[in-house]
Amino acid sequence: MRRVLLIGSGEVGAKHAEALTHTDAMDLVGLADPSPVVAPPTGVPLFTRWETALETLAPDVVVVATPPGTALVAARAAAQGGAAVLVEKPVTLDPADLAAAPEDERIFVAFQPHFAPGLAGLLDQAPTVRRAAVTLVCRRDRAYYRTWRTRYATAGGVLHQQAIHGLALALRLLSPSPIASCTAEVHRVRQWAESEDRITAAVAFEDGALLTVDARVDSVDQPRCHEVTLHLDDGQQVHVRGRNLEAGLGDPLSAPGDLALRQAMYRALPAGDAGPRHPSLFPLPQLRRTLEVIGHAYRTARNVSEAGTAA
Repeated sequence: MRRVLLIGSGEVGAKHAEALTHTDAMDLVGLADPSPVVAPPTGVPLFTRWETALETLAPDVVVVATPPGTALVAARAAAQGGAAVLVEKPVTLDPADLAAAPEDERIFVAFQPHFAPGLAGLLDQAPTVRRAAVTLVCRRDRAYYRTWRTRYATAGGVLHQQAIHGLALALRLLSPSPIASCTAEVHRVRQWAESEDRITAAVAFEDGALLTVDARVDSVDQPRCHEVTLHLDDGQQVHVRGRNLEAGLGDPLSAPGDLALRQAMYRALPAGDAGPRHPSLFPLPQLRRTLEVIGHAYRTARNVSEAGTAA
């Protein structure tokens, strides 16, 4: 039985608490949050400081579900203590924060959709991808944009908060070639926060590969989806489907639910430093390239007003 500490008890932390209490071989022994939005499960002690919880409990596994900035500090402290760490995206908004640190090899980013059917084999095989397209259609209401999510400086934009699951997957499969050019448009309509309602981008790399993104969170009429289409070097196309990639390479009608994907992610966390890593685990150091590409898209984007005129 692995002893688990959960840091953060907001909207996302509550999902982890629920899933962890229903995962075999995982024992949630503590929750740390100075102002929990959701109370811990019955019998699970609450700590106001994660530093105290780490020292008191000496957990085997730590799940960090706090806003960017705090998340990285807590994750690195837990990893230094010897725990296997799972941290919620986007972890940080600045890729420079992910400069090499020895403890980062014990930290993984929480992308449960990467455990969808067929994706472990795809990541293990690592086919040559020449073009990747990420499509996101979802709906976020005013209540979502509260506290730290209100400002771009603390939460980032659509690409950091929603489309990062697909972007991270696509960029693991594209070659690590430098960016040659980028064109992007940012659409802000509702003005509920500094984040945009839609962003489109085309990122070309020096080796000729291309990444395109169409991500929107203001859609009412379109079916919700978060999908990735991969164009392989041999001419084949691979489609990763689902409302949030959860169908993977399989049939959307038989896609696993969020609980099953989270449980697979928890079970994949390594116990100790020996042995191979599960292909679907997303190592923290690889997040740096994802953040660099996201940052480049936002820096080069032009703003488009509600009327469609570039600002």
